[in-house]
Amino acid sequence: MTSILRPSLVLFALLSALTGIVYPLAVTGVAQAAFPQQAAGSLIVRDGVTVGSALIGQNFSDPAHFWGRPSATAPMPNNAAASGGANQGPLNPALVEAVKARIDALRAADPGNTVPVPVDLVTTSASGLDPDISPAAAHYQAPRVARLRKLPLETVERLIEAHTEGPLWGLLGEQRVNVLALNLALDAQPSP
Repeated sequence: MTSILRPSLVLFALLSALTGIVYPLAVTGVAQAAFPQQAAGSLIVRDGVTVGSALIGQNFSDPAHFWGRPSATAPMPNNAAASGGANQGPLNPALVEAVKARIDALRAADPGNTVPVPVDLVTTSASGLDPDISPAAAHYQAPRVARLRKLPLETVERLIEAHTEGPLWGLLGEQRVNVLALNLALDAQPSP
């Protein structure tokens, strides 16, 4: 029995050290050396203050800013510790009511806008933390933002185009606009 037990315990300790200590430290070291900004959380810093992460959505409620996707993390929106989708099917009455309420809120913020509301402004993402919206969702909000900031619509549209990213490596995903980056660029615009 001891002839089997001792090698098993030694192998267990060796593999535990290898997979639980050595490998994680090596991967962390390589990540910090090769991708320091991403390994640090893709934080966005302005004037020495961290204002958010490019990877986690922010909760913008001011009508003069672009709004991101609704967050599925309740009661605190965009809470990374509670990441997860709503898991509500398209026929779920709670989802239908939530979408109607979100459409009503968007219409109330911009009553003159009769364009159909893009789906990503009224539904949550799989993680509930999506930092991006579609270009259609950004263009939908552009008239409201331009009007409230007293900026020409063309200026706001140019900011959207400048912050529209293509698919990853030209293949994966769709075009997207990072809401935090767009709002920071918008805040940097001189006041009229």
